[in-house]
Amino acid sequence: MLRTVVHDVASGARLWDERATMAGRPSALGVQPPAVVGGLVVAVEPRREGKRALVARGARDGVERWTRAVTTTYGPVACGGRVCLTERAGRGDAVFSVLDAASGERVWGVRGVAEVQHADDERLVLLRRTPKPALASYAPETGARQWTFPLAAAVGSDADLDGGWASGTTEETLLGYVGPDQKGGRLTAFGFFAVRLADGRKVWSRPGLLRVHPSANPGVALVARELGPRGAYGGFMRLDPATGAKGPVVPASALPKDTPWWLSFSDDLGAVGFLAGRRQGTAYSLTRGGAVTADGMRTWAFCTVTPAELKLKGGLKGFYPTASLCPYELSEGRRADDQSTPPPSWYTGATDGWRVWRDEKGALHGVKDGEGTIPGMYGL
Repeated sequence: MLRTVVHDVASGARLWDERATMAGRPSALGVQPPAVVGGLVVAVEPRREGKRALVARGARDGVERWTRAVTTTYGPVACGGRVCLTERAGRGDAVFSVLDAASGERVWGVRGVAEVQHADDERLVLLRRTPKPALASYAPETGARQWTFPLAAAVGSDADLDGGWASGTTEETLLGYVGPDQKGGRLTAFGFFAVRLADGRKVWSRPGLLRVHPSANPGVALVARELGPRGAYGGFMRLDPATGAKGPVVPASALPKDTPWWLSFSDDLGAVGFLAGRRQGTAYSLTRGGAVTADGMRTWAFCTVTPAELKLKGGLKGFYPTASLCPYELSEGRRADDQSTPPPSWYTGATDGWRVWRDEKGALHGVKDGEGTIPGMYGL
């Protein structure tokens, strides 16, 4: 059974937990996290007779502050100092609602399904899941539309969100990615792009590049791989977030030829490593180009490439745990002896210097080794 569990970040002590549920969320989006806004934890909870409600509770005491009935939703998210969610998801009358965090009352909304990509005092940027998907910016107080940017203008006319997407921001720019979807024997448009937050104007675009995994949030670093129009995989590189320019390319010819391999990266994302189970792997610099020695190099890769489906009650199928990272000895093609080393910040992210993550066994870890707030691979 799903539960919302709240821990004290400084000690890891459990403060409270409460039943949680999902209602109409596609498995491709993963299990929904609660929204944390202004000292409140907001989550979807089950109610009697199969009903569900959006419930806000005090972050430290778990006491209920307000509720709002919901039918189907992808789940709540923080959007500045408010709570946002799509209501009646999957229906023709779906609506994206912006709620007052203190009371749960609806402030404003827009028709259809949308996902929050960025929020600050001046704008709320949404990804509108329409037949022609687009980014749109709204005034946080009134909902007045400020600008619209169709994803077709970034990567191609048949951009399709079913192939996945990701985004992150710098001070002035939203950096986005749209993944490919298989339709009619061909791939839909995909690639990276950047737009100005102030007015939605395109800064640059790089169609035909795949986001690799594991990798950082696009607002932290852009690591990509080429994919040709006929489905041939090419090289790896980092992109300059200011211009979209490619850095040194690690060509496909550099990949191991005679053994299965999987992808790994150094702590600083400066090198890509190709693990080749129980034998020495290879590594290449993403900043200078060319091979670098694998001797003594520790890289990070997913702990497993065959995750097990979560066993959730209530008939929920197709959901998987958040993929965890493990350190590897690249020169030996095996896991490092010390698995207690914290994963890199580009994976965990940080909130006020605190980095919190789960290992492959589900144990919760936390460390404060910085001061800032940055998004991780899966966002904040």
